[in-house]
Amino acid sequence: MVEPSPPKIVLIACRVFEAEIAMLGGNAPHVVVTRFLEVGLHDHPDGLRKALQCEIDTIDSRDDIDAVVLAYALCGRGTAGLRAGRHRLVIPRGHDCITVFMGDKDKFACQQAAAPDSYYYTPGWMQANRTPGPDRLEALRAELSKKFDPDDVDFLVETEKSNWAQHGRAVYLDLGTPGADAKAREAESAAESLGWKFERIKGDPTLLRDLIAGHWDDERFQIVEPGGILQHSPDSRIFRQQKPG
Repeated sequence: MVEPSPPKIVLIACRVFEAEIAMLGGNAPHVVVTRFLEVGLHDHPDGLRKALQCEIDTIDSRDDIDAVVLAYALCGRGTAGLRAGRHRLVIPRGHDCITVFMGDKDKFACQQAAAPDSYYYTPGWMQANRTPGPDRLEALRAELSKKFDPDDVDFLVETEKSNWAQHGRAVYLDLGTPGADAKAREAESAAESLGWKFERIKGDPTLLRDLIAGHWDDERFQIVEPGGILQHSPDSRIFRQQKPG
């Protein structure tokens, strides 16, 4: 039996997935275009939504694709409210990207229930200096020093450190990307500096691989038909579609 050809897609992804997408087929022929957006957009959900909608609208004139695929999740509701144009929108059902790295929202829920003080480290988050540890503090101090007086910088850095107090376990999620051993050692070193426990666990690439490959079932993915609006659903499905009209 011949497998059907995968749908032709434009993939819009957070740069936090860059290494994983390269490993899992982001350069496949059916992926017509891949566009990465910066990690920092997560800090401002309204800005994230605006940036994503701009990308979707820019793609609207294309007639050589079947769908626009988002390598995102709910992301602080930054994706809620996105409107599909002439192409379907597809997004994984998940509150944040850790669901995608784990391969399943229920796996993530189980991890959180067992160890709610966990902070998750991945190559993309670490590359962007967004994970707790000395590198994050150094990058933050350098960034803030461009905008604020030294006393204000000290206060803001200490505030960032205080936000980490709710955590006590660093988890490196390993999807087998190049350099994973070095990144895991880096995460372990950060955990030691913070006095946290450290664990390296194997992630599951299935959800991200299927997102890229076009294997979209309703249980794991929300599909928004042309003209529809992606909405948050306050239940285990996370997303729902508001139909056109």
